Amino acid sequence: MKHEAHPQTRIQRKNRMAILDAALAVFSQAGFRGATLDQIARTAGLSKPNLLYYFPSKEAIHVELLSGLMEIWLAPLRQLDAQGQPVDEIVAYVLRKLEMSRELPRESRLFANEIIQGAPRILARIKGELRDLVNEKAAVIQGWIDDGRLARIDPYHLLFSIWATTQHYADFDVQVRGILQPGDQEHYNDAARFLQDFYRRALTP
Repeated sequence: MKHEAHPQTRIQRKNRMAILDAALAVFSQAGFRGATLDQIARTAGLSKPNLLYYFPSKEAIHVELLSGLMEIWLAPLRQLDAQGQPVDEIVAYVLRKLEMSRELPRESRLFANEIIQGAPRILARIKGELRDLVNEKAAVIQGWIDDGRLARIDPYHLLFSIWATTQHYADFDVQVRGILQPGDQEHYNDAARFLQDFYRRALTP
């Protein structure tokens, strides 16, 4: 007879979340190769043996973080509505991506570090569900272009440019802050205004 897994206790859920949050902090700064289980355990306020009770390896923690992150990353693009007004839909997507950089900078850097290293733990998902979703939305954008509702522009490179211009504010936060020296987060408001104007001008037929 197969035994059902026992539900986690409140303490177990708390420790598991503490480990994942600590790992996110460590991985986003040091990358996968530079991070250690000792660093993650120390940041989580747990012993290494206690950490290993929840996760058997550093890679297991990393894979779980990336798996959850991929779902978060795909959500804004899934919201691009083929029935909507084309320029408004794309600008709304730009702003959703920028807001993710503001709210989830560590997650953005974790994803960027994984890509820079050749995406060894998520390459299959990039070539699978991400590619399928991008193909689907690129076809929507191309349909808008063919109908004369958007300027003639390559749909794939449009999406790549949106990722670059929004995720930059998280992945290169130190550089942005070093140049602009903002008091807090006002540079995101400035970026939102700039990107809205930039993409509206680029996309309007």
